Amino acid sequence: MKILIYMLMICFAITGCSIGKQDNTKEKPEQKNMSMQNVNYKANENKPNEKVADHLASLAASIPGVRDATAVVIGKYAVVGIDVKAKLDRSRVDSIKYSVAESLKHDPNGANAVVVADVDTYERLKKMGNQIKHGKAGEGILDELAAIVGRVMPQVPNDMIENKETNPIKDNDKQLPKNEENELKKEQEDQSNNHLQR
Repeated sequence: MKILIYMLMICFAITGCSIGKQDNTKEKPEQKNMSMQNVNYKANENKPNEKVADHLASLAASIPGVRDATAVVIGKYAVVGIDVKAKLDRSRVDSIKYSVAESLKHDPNGANAVVVADVDTYERLKKMGNQIKHGKAGEGILDELAAIVGRVMPQVPNDMIENKETNPIKDNDKQLPKNEENELKKEQEDQSNNHLQR
């Protein structure tokens, strides 16, 4: 009899505990926090490369001394070729190139442009621009454009490039032992305070 009572108690306990595990359809579904990003597209960001190239070429051609200009744009980078008079001396050509580069620098589409004034390079850029306009853009054009930029741009060692993450003035502070660094700071403060009191 005791066994029967214990068995009934165990059955009631198991049955009673399992009722709480049923799905409750009246509860609200779990709500998750979601964040939305407000995106505003500007018209300039979606310009096709051909229109940007035409714009940069017309901007370069508007500079005095430039007879004609062409541009090839790939992504945010551009190569602008200018045609100048053949009999100009090198310093005059360089000043015209500088003027073109300055005008492109102030244009958002031309900020990353390379300006070339070589006749052969100008002709190559013009042919590449025509191929791109006719839908014949391919890997060959990218290789040729990379060769042009590689020829024009100098090889700069990595430490010569302006690195905004390092601060050479603060790096030198770590060279002194701590006590000498404290003495130096005290001396600098004394000198600057004495200078201000005069």
